[in-house]
Amino acid sequence: MSELLLIRPRAEDIAGQPILRPLPSARCRSVGPFVFFDHMLEKVYAPDSGMNIAQHPHIGLSTLTYLFDGELQHKDSLGSDQRVQPGDVSWMTAGRGVAHVERTPAQLRQRGSRLHGLQVWLALPQELEACEPGYSHHPAASLPRREAMGVAITLIAGTGFCLQSPVPVPSPTLYAELKLAAGASLLIPAEHRERALYLIEGEAQLEGEDLPLRGLAVLPEGEELLLSACGECHLALIGGEPLGPRRMYWNFVASDAQQLEQAKQRWAAGDWPQVPGEQARIELPG
Repeated sequence: MSELLLIRPRAEDIAGQPILRPLPSARCRSVGPFVFFDHMLEKVYAPDSGMNIAQHPHIGLSTLTYLFDGELQHKDSLGSDQRVQPGDVSWMTAGRGVAHVERTPAQLRQRGSRLHGLQVWLALPQELEACEPGYSHHPAASLPRREAMGVAITLIAGTGFCLQSPVPVPSPTLYAELKLAAGASLLIPAEHRERALYLIEGEAQLEGEDLPLRGLAVLPEGEELLLSACGECHLALIGGEPLGPRRMYWNFVASDAQQLEQAKQRWAAGDWPQVPGEQARIELPG
């Protein structure tokens, strides 16, 4: 096996929610279409508290939220108002511009709750960067699954392991949740050009090499690799076809610096679609 590129995530705090963020990093800007990867760490919210991320904008990307525990309320400037539960996919394509809100649902906020999950951003192909924004919700039961020999695979988005997700990704994508019993193994195929593994819980090895807990291991291209579970373990596998370099500023992703500058000016001036019923908003950093 060629040497793995190991990315240590940096710790962040988003409105009181602890985050680990391996992408983007100076050593790896993207994996396939994935330009941003946030692990929302397990947190217990006391009664009368919860996550509350006020209205904020996006361009040039799609966001995908996938929860292991807890719930979130998604609201956006398209009029979407969706409760997202564990195992669901919340898929929002920003295109030329969208705003949204993410918060703990009111009922859970009153009694207290837990939260644990992943949120990723996928860059859009250049010809779709300014497309019409859109939102779709995919219940957990709609996602394809396979379970055999101590290995459970849920295909969150894209294609892989002879499965295809209903999430409408616009470019070749691989995003899977993997759960392995102790002693189980799984061959990671080379069907996608770029791939990376993130070990959420447990202990695992790739071709006999220990994977770092809560670190991103970028896999060598073109190699089939054997993943082995030293104990019960839980991982995310991401990848796909790279889309070329992207520029990022705050919540904006674009292939052209001018697009970022225009988005900054529009948001600062209030020239942006608004989330119905929402007044609070997050201002440009700095």
